[in-house]
Amino acid sequence: MREGVRTVGAGAVWAVGDAAGPLGGGSHGPLGQGPYARLSPGADTLYDLASLTKVVALWPCAGVLWQEGLLPLDEPLGRWWPPAGGRRVGGVTVRQLLTHTAGMLPFTRFEKLYGPEASAIRAGVLGAPLHREPGEAVEYTDRAAVLLTYVVEDLGGAGLDELAARWVWRPLGMADTRYGPLPEGELSRTAPTERSGTDGGYADGGCADGGYLRGVVHDPSARLLGGVSGNAGAFSSGRDLARFLAAVLDPPAGTGWGGDWTAESLREQTGGLEPARGLSWMVAPGTDPAEGTFVHYGFTGTGFWVSRRLGRWAVLLTNKVHYDRNTRPLTDLRNAYRRAVFG
Repeated sequence: MREGVRTVGAGAVWAVGDAAGPLGGGSHGPLGQGPYARLSPGADTLYDLASLTKVVALWPCAGVLWQEGLLPLDEPLGRWWPPAGGRRVGGVTVRQLLTHTAGMLPFTRFEKLYGPEASAIRAGVLGAPLHREPGEAVEYTDRAAVLLTYVVEDLGGAGLDELAARWVWRPLGMADTRYGPLPEGELSRTAPTERSGTDGGYADGGCADGGYLRGVVHDPSARLLGGVSGNAGAFSSGRDLARFLAAVLDPPAGTGWGGDWTAESLREQTGGLEPARGLSWMVAPGTDPAEGTFVHYGFTGTGFWVSRRLGRWAVLLTNKVHYDRNTRPLTDLRNAYRRAVFG
């Protein structure tokens, strides 16, 4: 990890464990550049999880609703969720949304297409044409998570931030995990991401110390949606993610999203289409689906893995986009780390 972090050019926090908790971990490198170069990351450093939000927030909340019989996986949305009635998205299923096989547009571009208002974005997502026929291909898109967020919030009767805190984070003791913008008192232990405006604009707040986003979600779509979305927006620490991943392997009694939901999710669901995916989770690149090693990555430089077969999990948190968007060194480090932990 020390060698890999030097190559990546970003500091990192990592941990490996099993259902009982961490077995080892550490941190390397500086928190960032400029004013952050004198700071070091640690197990309590808060990272913008980016797309890990899909697993840490949206996936377990969907699991609660599924296990309560409220969220059918294979019935087209238009048959049971009124907002999808008569629309192209009405023909897709929750399983297809979770496996990225729904055929939705592969880009967001929400502000350009629909304007900055959350209500207009919702109407635009619901009314958009499909990119291809559902079930035809695996094509990763944040639109799937945004649409599923609307479904989950409607069924749950609250915002995703409230549902995730109520059903997942508070029961597991994940005191560091929350949606942004983070309060001022938490910024001193938060990893910075990119400079404001790097992604094309609409960044505000959290931009002290050279204009870097810190405690404000990096993802522009989630930022437009007020910072709370199923595709991105959550912040967490290595120690909290250790609690979450241990619970994925062995859900505590009363966990509304464990058991059958985890077993259903952590198996190949895409019928031979590539890249192979489970529900929300992806089969780890370089492994066979039969090995049962699943992963999810976040654009900011985050990632975690889990294997029920081996009873093992791993997490690797960096703020790679703080330095640049050259992903090859980080990809190489992630793959080397996965091989070291899971074989």
